[in-house]
Amino acid sequence: MQRMVVIITGLSGSGKSTAAKTLEDIGFFCVDNIPVDLLPKLLELTDAKGGEPSRLALGIDLRQAHFFSRFSEVLAEFAQRGVPLEIVFLEARDQALVRRYSETRRQHPLAQDANLLDGIRKERQALMGIREKADHVIDTSDMTVHQLRDEIRKLYEQLTGGGMKITVNSFGFGKGLPMESDLVLDVRFLPNPYFVESLRSKDGRDPAVREWLAAQETTKEFLTKLEQMLVFLLPLYIREGKQYLTISVGCTGGRHRSVVVAGHVAQILVRNGFTGVELHHRELGV
Repeated sequence: MQRMVVIITGLSGSGKSTAAKTLEDIGFFCVDNIPVDLLPKLLELTDAKGGEPSRLALGIDLRQAHFFSRFSEVLAEFAQRGVPLEIVFLEARDQALVRRYSETRRQHPLAQDANLLDGIRKERQALMGIREKADHVIDTSDMTVHQLRDEIRKLYEQLTGGGMKITVNSFGFGKGLPMESDLVLDVRFLPNPYFVESLRSKDGRDPAVREWLAAQETTKEFLTKLEQMLVFLLPLYIREGKQYLTISVGCTGGRHRSVVVAGHVAQILVRNGFTGVELHHRELGV
C-alpha cells in the first residue's frame, strides 16, 4: 500500500478536529500536534511492512510554533524518505470564526491579551506561509460539519478504500440478540423451512432451502420492500458520518430463514454499490 502523510492545519475554529476525525474514520492513523523532533520516528511507521499504518494524518496548529519555523526541514525529511505529503489548510472568514468562538465560549490561543478579532487576525498572518504551500485550501465559513466531512472524504476516501463498512449477521433469537447490532430484522414471520421434512436437516446456505423460501409470496414481497428501505436508509447513515454498520437478521434458531435473508441483504448491498460488506452466520459458526 502506498504511503501518504496528510497535514491538517489552519485557523483555530475552522474545523481541524472534524477533518482529522474524518481521516481517522476512513483509515488514517491520526496524531495531534506531535513535536517536530519526533517526526522521524513517526515516519518509520509509514512503512507498510508488518502491518504498520501507511496513512498518517498530522494535526498541526500554532501550539507547534517550532514546527512552522522548521517547515522547510520537515518537507525535506519527507522528500528524502519518499513519503508523499499533502497539506490541507482550513480557514474561515473573520465573522464566522468570531461567531463560532462566541457560541462555544472557548478562548482563542492568541487572544489572551487582546480581543478575539485581533487574535484571529494575528493567527491568520502567522499561518500565511504554510497556507501558500498547501495542496488544498478549504474555506469552511458556510459549511456544516457534515459538508466538511464530505469534502475531506472526497479528497482521500479512494486512497484508503474507505466507505461504510457493513457487517450482516444471521442469528437465532433463542441464543440472544447480538450486542453489536445497529439494525435488527426479525424474520420469524416468514414460512419456516424447519417444518418441511426434506429441509429440516439443512441450513440456509443450501440451495434447496434458499429456493423454497424465495418461492414464498411473503418472502418475495418482504425482500422487495426491504431493498427499498435499505437503499433509502444507508445513504442517510453515511451523510451523518457513520462508518460502520451491523445489520442482524434473526429467526427462531438462526439456521434457516435468517441465514437466507442475511444472504439476500448482502446481495442487495453489493448490487447497490456497497463494497465493504461482510456476511456472518453466528449459529452456523461462519
